[in-house]
Amino acid sequence: MSRKNDRIEHLIEIIKNNNVGSQEEILRMLSERGIFVTQATLSRDLKMLKTTKVPLDHGAYAYMLPDASTARVTSGGRRTADFSRHVGNGFISLEFSGNIGIMLTRNGYASGIAYDIDMLNAPEIAGTIAGANTVFIALREGVSHEKAAEVLSLILPVNNFH
Repeated sequence: MSRKNDRIEHLIEIIKNNNVGSQEEILRMLSERGIFVTQATLSRDLKMLKTTKVPLDHGAYAYMLPDASTARVTSGGRRTADFSRHVGNGFISLEFSGNIGIMLTRNGYASGIAYDIDMLNAPEIAGTIAGANTVFIALREGVSHEKAAEVLSLILPVNNFH
């Protein structure tokens, strides 16, 4: 494995398993693993991985990876993601009004969940808009709420909705 690939694998593991809020923290954790890089290199790696900084419930921030890094393609050509980070700690509820789905999440999780929904490339969903704890999901014309919930259940624990 190349040094870059090795570094990226360690970086992904650090971000997935820790609430790291600064590049300095990440640099320290990498150096503890014997990986020494400059802040500029780390910054490029974080950008390449499409990480985002999200607010945590207690006011701090942490880097988060988009779930696309763990996504797989189903037999129907749709992407599904490992939604374990959403279960019990991100997704709260879903309801519909007309052709809009309103999803409530824990603070800071809406952006990541919206990204996961967009990465499905589902023909039933026109797009999403995320706030801190709310995702608006625009459904295409003629898509039933039941069908939208079925599509969302590919990545989220959407069992019932209002």
